[in-house]
Amino acid sequence: MSNTRATLVWQEIPGLDPSSFTETDSCQTKCWFGGVSNRRRCNFACISVEEEREVKNFSPTSAQLLKDPLALIALVPKDAALFAAGAIAGAAAKTVTAPLDRVKLLMQTHGLRAGQDGAKKGIGFIEALTLIGKEDGIKGYWKGNLPQVIRIIPYSAVQLFAYETYKKLFRGKDGELSVIGRLAAGACAGMTSTFVTYPLDVLRLRLAVEPGYKTMTEVALNMLREEGFASFYNGLGPSLIGIAPYIAVNFCVFDLVKKALPEKYQKRTETSLLTALVSATVATVTCYPLDTVRRQMQMKGSPYMTVLDAIPGNMTLR
Repeated sequence: MSNTRATLVWQEIPGLDPSSFTETDSCQTKCWFGGVSNRRRCNFACISVEEEREVKNFSPTSAQLLKDPLALIALVPKDAALFAAGAIAGAAAKTVTAPLDRVKLLMQTHGLRAGQDGAKKGIGFIEALTLIGKEDGIKGYWKGNLPQVIRIIPYSAVQLFAYETYKKLFRGKDGELSVIGRLAAGACAGMTSTFVTYPLDVLRLRLAVEPGYKTMTEVALNMLREEGFASFYNGLGPSLIGIAPYIAVNFCVFDLVKKALPEKYQKRTETSLLTALVSATVATVTCYPLDTVRRQMQMKGSPYMTVLDAIPGNMTLR
């Protein structure tokens, strides 16, 4: 064996008495006194040898690639494949729920738009759903979904990279990462990824709620020309403020709900899924006012410059 490793393990075996062996010549036991408690120790040892073997990953042959081009997927690194699968799943989920998301955006911003038009300041779920179909047709339910889907890949990539970086910064002197350190690293990673991809979030809102725009490029050029580059970061404050409490409430509720369940249910997969759903719902409801403020600050011509302006303004509109 070229590369070998030998491991010597000393193990005390209760009840082992060297004097009980009949063949004393073949088992010459030497004993000594040592250790912290100065106990009697004997030279019983177990030696295991492990051969280091090179793990070869599967690689398709040229003939296999010609016959089935999809075999190229086998050449993709595992981490990259998992990341791509997550991105595709996220894009599919956003696309499926896009109609509901657009209804939510209309309900969140209708007060400001109605104030400008002199119409009523409130709008219900059914009314918003009907309004989209009447004004934009079936395609209108997915209006503004493209920037949301594009945002998934850079957001996830920045978040993963930032989380690993922040974990190193928040490690203790012993090299371990505490629960508070994990929460802080997660919050900082969420804020970093939000900051980097925030312009796409603003474009998504403008396309979804403001009439007259048909493409993402048209919205972006109009914003640069009329409002300047800073308009791409309108409402960033409440977005960053809302990340830390969202993560804290999510983790806290998840932990409390899971510990409150009987022990036999705690390790089941369906329990984890249900607990995650409950914790995410509670966190979303808790931080929802900040989300509404953010959406209203993202609108063109919004009267709100800060969170402190927006909260009293929303109470007045209601």
